[in-house]
Amino acid sequence: MFKKRYISQSDQSVAELGNRDPIMKKLIKLIGDLEVETRPDFFESLIRSIIGQQISVQAAHSIYQRLLQLTDNQLTVDKLAEMTPEDLQSAGLSKPKIKYIQDLTQKVYNGDLNLKSLTRLDNETAVKELTKIKGIGKWTAEVFLIFSLERMNVLAIDDIGLQRGAKWLYQVDQSERRDILIKKEPTWHPHLTLASFYLWEAVLLNFINDYQSIDEINH
Repeated sequence: MFKKRYISQSDQSVAELGNRDPIMKKLIKLIGDLEVETRPDFFESLIRSIIGQQISVQAAHSIYQRLLQLTDNQLTVDKLAEMTPEDLQSAGLSKPKIKYIQDLTQKVYNGDLNLKSLTRLDNETAVKELTKIKGIGKWTAEVFLIFSLERMNVLAIDDIGLQRGAKWLYQVDQSERRDILIKKEPTWHPHLTLASFYLWEAVLLNFINDYQSIDEINH
């Protein structure tokens, strides 16, 4: 289940981000307004993230669709609690991911884990709590903060898409694509999520493959 979130380039926060970083401002002007799909169902969001770890977007989508069919389009705690390891394997899930999904489902089902309580935590504490769950690392937790908790000051530095977008936008070498995100973090603060959305969009629109640089597009 998705929810649409609209971001206008005329928003004060977007304007502030552009004023702090002239190169990012070029990208914002080029892309314009954004429509972002968020994931308001916390449990389903984490299941999707576990499915998507270390596989292609297409493969993750296929597995997710098969899991939806198994659960009659209800990817809920109750439905997944009924699933056997064999059921989950038939959807294409690996053995480690089956363990992670069953562990998460059991914790929520038993009441040992209250995902709604994460809304009351600051970013750092929320990441710490999420990474206590088997199969959820820092990147998965940060993505959850962005797309489910809708936190606006999160930068998932280890996200490959962000690194590729930043490498292209700031014209740095392959070896520096992670470092450029670390370098830009204080400049983008407190609008790290907005910067992430625009970098992801540059990748989604294939700018990074179709053009050598942003100046090539603007010319």
